[in-house]
Amino acid sequence: MRFTHWALGFCLVGVVLAAGPYSQAIPAFSRQYGTSCSTCHVDFPKLNDFGKAFKDAGFKFPKDDETFMKIPPVLLGAPAQKDIWPHSIWPGTLPGMPMIGLRFNTFFQVYGRNRNNFRPANSTDPTIPRTDFQPGLFSIFTAGNFGSGIAFWVDDDFSVGGANSNGGLGDGYLKFHNIGRLFKLPNDSLNLRIGQFEIDLPFSPARSWNLSGWDIYDEANFGALNGANPQNVNNSFAFSSPGQGVEISGGHMYKGYHYSLAVLNQNTSGTTAPGDNVSPTVGIFSDSNFKDLYGRFQYRFNLEKDAASRNEIQAAGPTGPRDHTYLQLGTFYFYGRSVQRTNGESGVLVAREPFYRTGGDFSFNYHNLNLFGLYMYGHDKNLLPNADGTGFVSGVPAHFNGGFLEADYLALPWLMAIMRYDRVQSTADFINGQSGNSTNFFSPAGSTRDRITPGVQFLIHANIKASFEYQIRPQQRVFDGDGNPASSPFRTNQGVAGLEWVY
Repeated sequence: MRFTHWALGFCLVGVVLAAGPYSQAIPAFSRQYGTSCSTCHVDFPKLNDFGKAFKDAGFKFPKDDETFMKIPPVLLGAPAQKDIWPHSIWPGTLPGMPMIGLRFNTFFQVYGRNRNNFRPANSTDPTIPRTDFQPGLFSIFTAGNFGSGIAFWVDDDFSVGGANSNGGLGDGYLKFHNIGRLFKLPNDSLNLRIGQFEIDLPFSPARSWNLSGWDIYDEANFGALNGANPQNVNNSFAFSSPGQGVEISGGHMYKGYHYSLAVLNQNTSGTTAPGDNVSPTVGIFSDSNFKDLYGRFQYRFNLEKDAASRNEIQAAGPTGPRDHTYLQLGTFYFYGRSVQRTNGESGVLVAREPFYRTGGDFSFNYHNLNLFGLYMYGHDKNLLPNADGTGFVSGVPAHFNGGFLEADYLALPWLMAIMRYDRVQSTADFINGQSGNSTNFFSPAGSTRDRITPGVQFLIHANIKASFEYQIRPQQRVFDGDGNPASSPFRTNQGVAGLEWVY
């Protein structure tokens, strides 16, 4: 039954999310500079202000880098070659040690007792186990600087979710920092990044410190051609996936303005089942002739009372580096097209449906408390095959909205408490009859996903972390297309404990 398959996937998505992000901190930098991971991280991989400045500078100390580096780089040519360029190769550097890091994590999960109540009587669909040990990922990564402000990053997951489960490339790019100096632009006003990379989101799902992802980043628009309100929308794009392309950016993540503009390959491919009332769908593909566009702008107000601290890269506290008191406000916009192919009377019909994602975000930090959140609205145009099967007519657009609000409190340098609220609403899920009505005031009837997640994380060492979170979801039911209950009330509450290390 369609509803049970969806509900099972909804319940099991927690297992996938608990596998953790594919990119993380780089402990090789600790070896290179002879310093602790906590120099750049609050609770790895969450960056503090110094870590943000280190990243902004191209994986270098933002000031006096040569002074702090314990393992000097290897020179690729004499500095004097600059004087005779272009009749010589411009000299560069290699890191003085192999910049290789490793990561491994594993998890234990517990689901609620009525987790399988969405199943109809006599169903043969698989059940969700009450408890489960879940291996996470094993990943290798490298990053550094080749000199002249040229930074690099590559990370690859060898296995995800256990043995023999294939991973893949996460990020792999070169970034040319401060190329604006070649055009006499203000310092750090223009950078260039080329390759495969996570787009410049306000809060990185690829480098999230949470055990489970922020739900809004995984939201995609999928419709069905059958029913009273058909939708020819099958767009698999989600912000949690990396993109391939070119990005220009400027400013700083730790003060003042920051912007980015990216041109990316489409990432909207997927498949769908045939509709009941129209010709079968024969395939959904990305449009390689069209590139997606993404833009972001943010401004951060540092609110330190002391002017000297306010204007420095970080404000020093009694236990070492800490974040400024600040308020950060931002906005973002993504535009693309998804390609839908269906069989028509005269052959294959191709609809190129524009879609966009837009939203805003904020982050407020006061000493050891960080309160931040994001809101997103997604909109896909819905082009339906006409009655003659010769073209398309506009239908009701598919759209969703939602976001999250999270508070992180660093109770001790090695102990962080987390409280988070996620919410996503999607018209596509309502039309498909895939949305459960809630009996809890946190979630009005028809909301797709609603979740409260308290958690705690412990640094056993600076590079070894134990984490726990409990995902609380309102009681819900699945309804059929006529509004009749298709399941018993159920919850998908889940407790997850994780242990991970980086080297």
